[in-house]
Amino acid sequence: MNKVKIGIIGYGNIGKGVEAAIRQSSDTELVAVFTRRNPESVVLKTPGVKVVEIKDAEKYKNDIDVMILCGGSATDLPEQGPEFAAMFNIVDSFDTHAKIPEYFATVNKAAMAANKTSVISVGWDPGLFSMIRMLSGAILPEGNDYTFWGKGVSQGHSDAIRRVTGVKNAIQYTIPIDDAVESVRNGKNPELSTRQKHLRECFVVAEEGADKAKIEADIKNMPNYFADYDTIVHFVSEDELKSNHSRMPHGGFVFRSGKTGIDTVNNHIIEFSLKLDSNPEFTANVLVAYARAAVRMNREGCHGAKTVFDVPLSYLSAKSHAELIKGLL
Repeated sequence: MNKVKIGIIGYGNIGKGVEAAIRQSSDTELVAVFTRRNPESVVLKTPGVKVVEIKDAEKYKNDIDVMILCGGSATDLPEQGPEFAAMFNIVDSFDTHAKIPEYFATVNKAAMAANKTSVISVGWDPGLFSMIRMLSGAILPEGNDYTFWGKGVSQGHSDAIRRVTGVKNAIQYTIPIDDAVESVRNGKNPELSTRQKHLRECFVVAEEGADKAKIEADIKNMPNYFADYDTIVHFVSEDELKSNHSRMPHGGFVFRSGKTGIDTVNNHIIEFSLKLDSNPEFTANVLVAYARAAVRMNREGCHGAKTVFDVPLSYLSAKSHAELIKGLL
């Protein structure tokens, strides 16, 4: 198969991670990066690749096999997903869990009309963690799922804070509550509310003269992001944010605690965990694997919106089917 020709929409943390992931994948090639900024202000790490204004993306329909959308879920992807699904095969990391069904429907409509393939909500949660929840529930139908995130920087939640009026910059950490994690790991099957599983800690740089009390209230009451959690908001300087919060670690755990047997009941714990030095770079690597799969599926006539549940695992790999069976099965 010829190299998969990839375009990137947005050159923030995830966009830069996608560029790095493409350089590590011998079967992929970066064609262009599309940006809302002045293209001359964007410096890539890959020689010879074009930086293009996002409004000109349509001109590249015949040059790009799949477009990876690297914008935020709060405001970018709800508009860009359907827009670019009508022109390209796309992959994105839309991560507002409560709105995924609605987003899926709008992207599916655009992709079906254009005979394109769109793999949405790709990353590690939603994404890999979603797969583990599904697989574990299928294997242990009698049981409970538990998901814990962190401690780490949530890109989506940080982006949501930065959209709040009066906020200049911000980073948000998701922190699992240790007692809850250990209770699950020990097979106690606790009933845990959203608030009992995590807390959220925010480090915010406010615009000069901004109403900090209003910013804090807007963050803590934000639906789908903070309203259901105990949230701590710290106001810090730009220098402090840069010095102490510039890295983007993350990770988490998925558990399935289940039972088998009739006469004798046996307990089982499935645990899948990630510990990431760079949330955006890891997410970007997942996106590139699914970009490969989106192109394969489209070439087979599989159109419309898809999720990680719909993509054959072997399509993620650059290895052939025979190589996978011989080396990994």
